[in-house]
Amino acid sequence: MANHLADSNSPYLLQHRDNPVDWWPWCDEAFERAAQRELPILLSVGYAACHWCHVMAHESFEDEATAAYLNEHFVCIKVDREERPDVDAVYMEATQALTGSGGWPMTCFLTPTGEPFFCGTYFPPHDRPGMPSFRRLLESIVEAWSTRRTEIEKSGAHIIAELNERAASPLSGSGVTAAGLDAAASVLSDGHNDTTGGFGGAPQFPPSMVLEFLLRHAARSGSGRSAQIVDITCERMARGGMYDQLGGGFARYSVDAHWVVPHFEKMLYDNALLARVYAHWWRLSGSALGRRVAIETCEWMLADLLTESGGFASSLDADSEGEEGRYYVWTPDEVGQRAAAIFTVTASGTFEHGRSVLQLLTDPADQEEYRGERERLLSIRMQRVPPARDDKVVTAWNGLAIAALAEVGVLFGRDDFIDAASRCAGFLAEHHLVDGRLRRVSRNGEVGDPVGVLEDYGDLSEGLLALHQATGERRWLSVAEDLLEVATEHFDDGANGFFDTADDAQRLVRRPQDPTDGATPSGFSSVVAALLTAAALTGRADFRDAAAVAIGKAAPLIERFPRFAGWSAAAAEALVAGPLEIAVVGAPQLAAVARRATSPGAVVVTGGDSPLLADRPSGAAYVCRGFVCDAPTTDAVALADRVGARGAADG
Repeated sequence: MANHLADSNSPYLLQHRDNPVDWWPWCDEAFERAAQRELPILLSVGYAACHWCHVMAHESFEDEATAAYLNEHFVCIKVDREERPDVDAVYMEATQALTGSGGWPMTCFLTPTGEPFFCGTYFPPHDRPGMPSFRRLLESIVEAWSTRRTEIEKSGAHIIAELNERAASPLSGSGVTAAGLDAAASVLSDGHNDTTGGFGGAPQFPPSMVLEFLLRHAARSGSGRSAQIVDITCERMARGGMYDQLGGGFARYSVDAHWVVPHFEKMLYDNALLARVYAHWWRLSGSALGRRVAIETCEWMLADLLTESGGFASSLDADSEGEEGRYYVWTPDEVGQRAAAIFTVTASGTFEHGRSVLQLLTDPADQEEYRGERERLLSIRMQRVPPARDDKVVTAWNGLAIAALAEVGVLFGRDDFIDAASRCAGFLAEHHLVDGRLRRVSRNGEVGDPVGVLEDYGDLSEGLLALHQATGERRWLSVAEDLLEVATEHFDDGANGFFDTADDAQRLVRRPQDPTDGATPSGFSSVVAALLTAAALTGRADFRDAAAVAIGKAAPLIERFPRFAGWSAAAAEALVAGPLEIAVVGAPQLAAVARRATSPGAVVVTGGDSPLLADRPSGAAYVCRGFVCDAPTTDAVALADRVGARGAADG
């Protein structure tokens, strides 16, 4: 018999609808049931592409005896972290505070009023060194609840009070400076591994937002070291196994320090962010690898994640046929001698059971042979059972995809990318924007109930502003302005910062607020960056002032911990540099130069209905900074010098 997840719109929750566990979604009824039965709550948080979430489900949640014990002693709530990032943020903060680490699956035990009193991640079915079995943990929780309930409830309240106290100190900076950004770049330089690329050891996650900051820092300051870090890390990531050498697109992370063996899930947000990084790397350096990877990554998004609605699915699973990575790995016999040499497939293998993840450590001398072998292997792979797809459409991540497709489309003349971005934006504006407010997700064209969080407003605004620049269509700018007005009104924390949830959103045990970047830009950094871009495009001083004050508050975070504030640092670079406002009217050659501008955060419009084009005579380029304009120019060389259009101009 199906449990209470049967009517869910989340693929992750639907994966658990036939579990013998009597799962509830996050809802008032579940908490009311816990209060009535005087039972603790088991909160299990994960997502559809999470390998270890699947493992724990098979080991414990599909086990009849374990399920019976859970149903008797707990009210069980299952949450899709991608659908409810607010719930995930609150309890992940508690998990990290109590255990010193976090991850998914996240396993929390709550009082009937939602206070956490014990938190962890994955628990195995049998005891392991340093890790109790899930069943033994459950029995310990039940025993404690029955004998020390008052103590547990006090502990839960204390945990929330401690978390609230930690969050009570707002960002305290007084402004960003070029010197402060140089200091942030220096911190990153000290932490960069020049041999492997990236920062630190295994596992290696793609540092997308940090790379964007370093690209901007290199463009503004001329720092050869910042450019070198980007060169090394982008090269290593793109040549290793974390990049899909056949189909394009990046896996979530590398389990080793050398980018060889990935954790095979592929996320929309990673690929949207990385497509822009590689395009911007090409724009600064002229790297042919950067150009190829940016284009292939966007092509992969269109091929594997585009839904019938025009939105983009969230992810592809790590597993296929019940085995992690099966779709992507090869033996020498499977690939043949020529392909084995090209893609470093060896008898010993780089993965399990003598199989290898494909790498492209150098560009083959015979490009025709390389393309032929790549197409042959891709054709073979397409006969395999593909990984499952989580086809829910997440507002924030689709905003990042719109930005990537619009920018890559403009830089490389790919109108199909721009058309896809426009279609996606139209779907979100029509279906995810309900009564002027965003919803978080949709699936099969049907919008879900969860309301948008701060990152949804910031990332979608970012995408729409990029699309406005690519197409010149005023409606995308107008929608972005409306979204940013909602963000500044309903998410304001009263101290020139932002909460992650709106003032009229569902109340949780605490209101989440985190300005640090994770796998995606934080809500804070996404909104301040979009505010700054919108101000440059519209001339709205209120947007610029709000962005400048908020970024200034984040200055200590940027300078001391830039690995966790890359998007804020990138926005700070734009603020210090202007950002430049570049308008080109009726001059295609000048427009081509303007599009290659590397000046941090520069906005570029070359046609259509944009405020920057109003009352501008045709045949010239206009460059402004902070609402002050230089004299118009008709000289392509002079324009390139003003906007930093270098590197790619020769690529």
